[in-house]
Amino acid sequence: MPSLHHTTACLRIWGEDLIPDEVSALLGTQPSQSQIKGETIWVCKRTGRERIAQTGSWRLKAEDREPGDLEAQIEALFAQLSDDPAVWAQLQSRFELDLFCGLFMGSSNDGEGIGSRNLRLLGERGIELILDIYDPSEQAPAP
Repeated sequence: MPSLHHTTACLRIWGEDLIPDEVSALLGTQPSQSQIKGETIWVCKRTGRERIAQTGSWRLKAEDREPGDLEAQIEALFAQLSDDPAVWAQLQSRFELDLFCGLFMGSSNDGEGIGSRNLRLLGERGIELILDIYDPSEQAPAP
């Protein structure tokens, strides 16, 4: 089975009372993006369109991989984070957690595997795995 054209991965944590600095202190790293509930978020700076954050969030994005390598992205993300089970239990009890992954196919039969070590890592931390799979015809053309 051919490998995926490219992959993206982002750890997302969100909740009503999430304060990004508190999550950063617990996990030991700064997010790629974050917001506090009620904060103004620019949707399009060119048009001035904005919205208000409905919830707090903390997101850590892995470097995109081409060709796809979701295993390496998961390892890179979690190498930056606390492995203390008490920290993850606290986060899981207060917030929603997921690992959002974009899987971009280069042909009609590409695939990607996730090893038992990384599946166990996600499960032990209570992190839901979200896979968004894109057919080659859905990919935007290069600029």
